[in-house]
Amino acid sequence: MSDFAIRSAEDCRWDCISLGEVMLRLDPGEGRIHTARQFTASEGGGEYNVVRGLRRCFGLRGAIATAIADNPVGHLVEDLILQGGVDSSLIRWVPYDGVGRQVRNGLNFTERGYGVRAAVGCSDRGNTAISQAKPGDFDFESILGSKSAGPQNGARWLHTGGIFAALSETTPAVAAEAMDIARRHGTIVSFDLNYRESLWKSIGGKARAQEVNRELVRKADVLFGLAVDLDRLVEDFDSLPIESHEAMLRDVLDAYPNLKVVATTLRTTHSASGNAWGAIAIANHKGGAEIVHVPKREIDVLDRVGSGDSFAAGLIYGLLAAKPLEWALQCGVAHGALAMTTPGDTSMASLAEVERVMKGGSARIAR
Repeated sequence: MSDFAIRSAEDCRWDCISLGEVMLRLDPGEGRIHTARQFTASEGGGEYNVVRGLRRCFGLRGAIATAIADNPVGHLVEDLILQGGVDSSLIRWVPYDGVGRQVRNGLNFTERGYGVRAAVGCSDRGNTAISQAKPGDFDFESILGSKSAGPQNGARWLHTGGIFAALSETTPAVAAEAMDIARRHGTIVSFDLNYRESLWKSIGGKARAQEVNRELVRKADVLFGLAVDLDRLVEDFDSLPIESHEAMLRDVLDAYPNLKVVATTLRTTHSASGNAWGAIAIANHKGGAEIVHVPKREIDVLDRVGSGDSFAAGLIYGLLAAKPLEWALQCGVAHGALAMTTPGDTSMASLAEVERVMKGGSARIAR
């Protein structure tokens, strides 16, 4: 394991808080968005999916810090959050203007893809409540402080990422505020780069994304993703040999000595329905860096959206449980693989299923 101390569960109300947007996902099932006549509703969001997985699969106490427009769609999102077992007490409810000119809730239409037809996401999230958040909107000093200092507080882990940071000109400052306060209280901070070209193209593109992410990564203890400070931001590293990934991990640790763990998934996309899936991570020990690698294995995919978030949840669970880095990485890979076997952004897996996959268990029917 890496050399950092994690706050005790007894000192904290929550094991993890995620900071980010929760959208209403509308899924046409086996159909296409542009031909669908009905959709299945669920909730999802890059940062939210992590805390939801920690709560639902791993049984940890999680909360979501977000803002929602106070209308029936917003309360549907809240109901879905509650069904997932995530604490909703940190939601900021923003008055709705009646038509969404000033504030609204985000929608995410998602096609799963099949075979040669890739998955498709069409988000409708401009001017959402959380995108308008500013420093001071959340009382992070109280939220992240010691539970002994008040009835409501303390968190062992804070998770946020590049999707939240890309929502507006103000959200990076909110993330920075939360991360600074978390570290001051001894809360571990993780950041998922989660670069999405569509989110950045109207607010400065890749150059602005690099600028924002570099500043926020300096405030993190754990980083998910590799495309940082390498003069490029890309999602596809499939063509690189494992030695190149190891070199990149070492480069990131050299550039950001604050980081204790860096982890990234490894994916080869043969088709929308068939992927090779694995991961690699590095831990920054006083005695030197430790690199662990879970080789890619072939998996069948029903819905890949959110699998990286489920990977992050599994790895965070392992670190919170003080497991070795290799165990935590295996847990993340197994949880992400299982998340790809069910529809929706969020995991439907159980801890027993994750452990069975980690042990190489088959998909024979369980009776």
